[in-house]
Amino acid sequence: MPEKILVVDDEINIRESISYILKKNNYDVEICQDGEEALELISKENFTLVISDISMPKLDGISLLTKITEISPKTFVIIITAYASIETAVKALRLGAFDYIIKPLNLNELVYRVNRLIEHKNLALENKYLREEVSKKYDFDKIIGKSPKLEDLFKSIKKISKTDATVLIQGKSGTGKELVAKSIHYHSKRSNKKIITVNCGAIAETIIESELFGHRKGSFTGSVSDKDGLFKVADEGTIFLDEISEMPLNLQVKLLRVLEQGEVTPVGATEPIHVNVRIIAATNKILSEEVEKGKFREDLFFRLNVIELNIPSIEERRDDIPLLVDFFIHKFNQEMGTAIKGVENDVMRILMNRDWKGQIREIENVIERAMIFTESDYLKIADFPQAFSPQNEISVDISSDYPYDLKSATRNFEKKHILKVLQIFNEHREKTAEALGINVSSLYRKLSEM
Repeated sequence: MPEKILVVDDEINIRESISYILKKNNYDVEICQDGEEALELISKENFTLVISDISMPKLDGISLLTKITEISPKTFVIIITAYASIETAVKALRLGAFDYIIKPLNLNELVYRVNRLIEHKNLALENKYLREEVSKKYDFDKIIGKSPKLEDLFKSIKKISKTDATVLIQGKSGTGKELVAKSIHYHSKRSNKKIITVNCGAIAETIIESELFGHRKGSFTGSVSDKDGLFKVADEGTIFLDEISEMPLNLQVKLLRVLEQGEVTPVGATEPIHVNVRIIAATNKILSEEVEKGKFREDLFFRLNVIELNIPSIEERRDDIPLLVDFFIHKFNQEMGTAIKGVENDVMRILMNRDWKGQIREIENVIERAMIFTESDYLKIADFPQAFSPQNEISVDISSDYPYDLKSATRNFEKKHILKVLQIFNEHREKTAEALGINVSSLYRKLSEM
């Protein structure tokens, strides 16, 4: 559909000439002879652009511009002015006009200006759409899950996003640490800048310093030119340091300098470079324990741990599994062009009870595989790997000495549950007690009674 343009001028030759050349360039054009007539049209129709003379009877161009910004703020305005009234044209720009053109009119120049304006509008809309799409993608109001721990996480992310504070994200592999980091970035004041993701465990130790901090030409064999490091590339944005626990100790000192002074020193350079970067770090290990083992600097740990976010594992939010399954089925239906409606009840029971070592990422992969192999509307047991057969489900161990009375059975379950949660938190007593909803002394007492 062609863009709608309104031409307003009290000189008939001018308005008809403009109308003719714009129609010839595939624009939908209407004309009127004064500002009052123009306002009446604008109140009834949507125009992309108004081209108006600055000097007209009844309502001049400046007054018309002011009214347009009130009743149709998305409409662009180009002012036509005589050379003698150039100061008035500048005033119009200050009041919100997009551009002005000077009489006598060069119609080819006018078309060029209009085309430029339309390109500007379309690019602005495209950028707005892309920003909205990115925001939707990382919008934690829409993330899958309704468990209390996840709701607490959402609230924390919303608060954290408004600040520039350094964040340490801890959670098992596959729980969505990168998604959390990107959500924080795309809801922050840095959202129009880059977020650079670095997997500290995936870059060889021999080149990680150069990758992060850059290098100068000739600083080592093969350095044929200067290179900006990833911290410089992320300047004014965010850098996400995934698997931070894998960063070599000698580089941890340099990272500490970035956090303390906002400076990086490229390999082979003598002077540091200032960078303005928000740092979000993540690890699947308990970083305080890595400090105790001497594998991570204590001073860096405290600098990174300004705000700590713990991502709940799937074991802590099993009630979210049906929602996750539905989400992934919908996602892969769109990608594969299929119309799978869901999973059979016995499949859902197995998915709910399974020990998901790979967390959410494993659930996603399992659903994708099943959808590739299925030939029915609902995913069946046969669509899943052998490990998902009913005989491999977690089952209750009912033996000859199984306790029948409720009190003993409850105690038996409590023991198994505590040991399982301890295992999940790698024997970390404080975190286990917090997850169980009891204090540490109660946990120690229960363990001593086992």
